Amino acid sequence: MRTEIVHIGASKLTYEIRNIVNVAQRLEKLGVVINSENIGDPVAKGEKIPDWMKAIISDLAMEDCSYGYCATQGVLETREFLAAKNNSKGGAAIKPEDIIFFNGLGDAITKVYGFLRRTARVITPSPTYTTHSSSEASHAGLPPVSYPLDPHNHWLPDVAELRRRVKYNPAVAGILIVNPDNPTGMVYPEETLREIVSIARDFDLFIIADEIYQNLIFNGNKTKSLAEVIEDVPGIAMKGISKELPWPGARCGWLEVYNGDKDPLFAEYVRSIVNAKMVEVCSTTLPQRAIPRIFEHPAYPGYLQERLQRYERLSGAAYHRLGSLPGIVANRTQGAFYMTAVFEDGWVNGSQSLPLEDPEVRVLIEQLTADRSMQPDKRFVYYLLGATGICVVPLTSFSSELQGFRMTLLETDEEKFCRTFDTLAAAIARYLSPWKDGRNDALKTAVGL
Repeated sequence: MRTEIVHIGASKLTYEIRNIVNVAQRLEKLGVVINSENIGDPVAKGEKIPDWMKAIISDLAMEDCSYGYCATQGVLETREFLAAKNNSKGGAAIKPEDIIFFNGLGDAITKVYGFLRRTARVITPSPTYTTHSSSEASHAGLPPVSYPLDPHNHWLPDVAELRRRVKYNPAVAGILIVNPDNPTGMVYPEETLREIVSIARDFDLFIIADEIYQNLIFNGNKTKSLAEVIEDVPGIAMKGISKELPWPGARCGWLEVYNGDKDPLFAEYVRSIVNAKMVEVCSTTLPQRAIPRIFEHPAYPGYLQERLQRYERLSGAAYHRLGSLPGIVANRTQGAFYMTAVFEDGWVNGSQSLPLEDPEVRVLIEQLTADRSMQPDKRFVYYLLGATGICVVPLTSFSSELQGFRMTLLETDEEKFCRTFDTLAAAIARYLSPWKDGRNDALKTAVGL
């Protein structure tokens, strides 16, 4: 082209969660049975949508207004419902005008980062959900600015380190939290949230809280929503129905803006997001109209509780199999439906492998891992996929320097889930044992080899 047409941040847009599907599909053609544990889609893993919920959606589909445009910021009735629901908890009060609907939180995330001034940065957790880190890095055309979550302390952030990084990076305008966290499954204690709010207040920042998993918390853990702790600090909460109902195919998420009138620059920034949505006209009408009817249905609390109980059981089963495995740091999941495990320093390198009996599979995996610059955890993920069919996501793809992997707790067949984690534990032991002389016996004993 006679002039440059590629956006400066185009190279920052990566999404390994789905990229690895391409490799899985190639292996599937070679006869490998794939067990997809990479994407957080409860429906794809067998969760059944209850008939009463389907009936609500079916009834709405018979109404002509479900097929038309809605207001730019979303269906007024639904925004009134959500504002009242938020205000009933106390904390920062909002009006329907403070809620903006999008075609999924992916749409919202790209708008939130895309309409920031290019020199303004949002500091994100590390590791963090790829859509956040990629979108933030893309808007700036630079690597993400991040603060670490500690796998040796239940994945909690070092708040003092966060404060230090904010203090010495004047480009930081906002702080991102994902609560409950994706990919780690950590839940922020109220005290930690209030400390982060204090940092934002002290340095005149705003806060973004991705709360898509807010009602998926178990194992006795508790947290607070951003609205309940934010006080007078400007902030944006991201919410949706893709995980909680679950209805990921609805592509329906929304922003709740807190203290939008407290700072003129923040107010102008929020207006730019609304104006961008106005250019698109609006988001999909039908799922918005379903939200109040589903959340208020008498069967909904029990339905949600059943799901939480299953995730709690599976989190225990997963932790039982990986928690004491030598070379691995694993924490029991507190919320959402993911588990992230980390390889201890020095336990993985660029030479390890798993036995691959099929020669065509072996050739493909060896070709994919021939690049010596490949991250060691990605190499493990490819060998795991070729040897067992288990498809997980390398942790380094979540904007992290830690070596590890993330998988889901979504399998509805609990016996299959346990077999999968047994297979995973055995594969880890085989992968690590040749490289740790003197520790082979511990590895083998841990998985019954």
